Amino acid sequence: MDEYPDAPVYTLLYDEKRMGKDFPKERVRTSYLQKFPRFLPGMHKLMFPLMPGAVERFDFTGFDVVVSSSNAYAHGVVTNLETRHVCYYHSPMRYAWDYTHQYLKDQQLGLIGESIVTGMLHDVRMWDYLAAKRVEVKLANSKTVQDRIRKYYREDSLVIHPPVDTERFTPHKKNEGYFLIVSQLSKYKRIDLAVELFNRIGKRLVIIGQGPDEGRLKRMAANNIDFLGYKSDEVTKEYFENCRAFIFPGEDDFGIAPVEAMACGKPVLGYRKGGLTETMIEGVTGEFFNEPTVESMEAGLTQLLIHEKTYDHERIAKHAQQFSEKAFKKAMREAIEAA
Repeated sequence: MDEYPDAPVYTLLYDEKRMGKDFPKERVRTSYLQKFPRFLPGMHKLMFPLMPGAVERFDFTGFDVVVSSSNAYAHGVVTNLETRHVCYYHSPMRYAWDYTHQYLKDQQLGLIGESIVTGMLHDVRMWDYLAAKRVEVKLANSKTVQDRIRKYYREDSLVIHPPVDTERFTPHKKNEGYFLIVSQLSKYKRIDLAVELFNRIGKRLVIIGQGPDEGRLKRMAANNIDFLGYKSDEVTKEYFENCRAFIFPGEDDFGIAPVEAMACGKPVLGYRKGGLTETMIEGVTGEFFNEPTVESMEAGLTQLLIHEKTYDHERIAKHAQQFSEKAFKKAMREAIEAA
């Protein structure tokens, strides 16, 4: 947005109240799905069979380059021979590929509903594969996503890590003794592992965030675990800067929150999967645990506490700078200009 201030922004759906600050209304072009009533929670999920057709209706005649940001449908835009399409992939759509079976379980659709949705997902999967063939330049937000692009689309891509606003954080050596999680509270984030572990060891854990798993997690938690819900960026920044260490128990394609913690000079304990394996240096910026179990996580935390006095907060913060907004903009500009 900052690099191309006059470029229009095309999107399937737009919520001005939530996104108007970053994406002003006068720059936004929406699909015909914007006219559908959205008075029901999760209404967008019911629209997914219509989204491939909706994204293909956008007309990019007269543009030299189209840059899409996609984790599902945006890469399916149709451009002419004179227009180059650069796609920044957050991932191939996970519920159509590697997350299909778990997605169907989570929806609890029943036998008939699951059969219907399975058929829809088959059609979407075929469209998604063919849509990827129309993209001239593929960019992946991590090596994990790059591997998915290679597996599902049989295509090569260039890794450009997402931008993290590292400049807004100040590295702090001192801490106030608590461990920190900043996350959406969904089952796949595996916050329950951290809750079970901190129930066992009795150390203070602060959790910032909201989500559908919040009620279950609160019922699990002992008194040493504080759920703060949603907090502003400024308040969250203070918690990052004053924590003892950051806990990242799930697998993510990239994982912005651990990089934000590192920008504060704080070590990270995380699961050895996904994007975190690209952003963290074991023994230098934190420690990994190898299995999604409480026992493995406890072994990782033990290592972190053993090495706690040897972590260099300035070195950790310096490492985080390679994932800054400045680095991202430079890499994206070069990729777009090359296109």
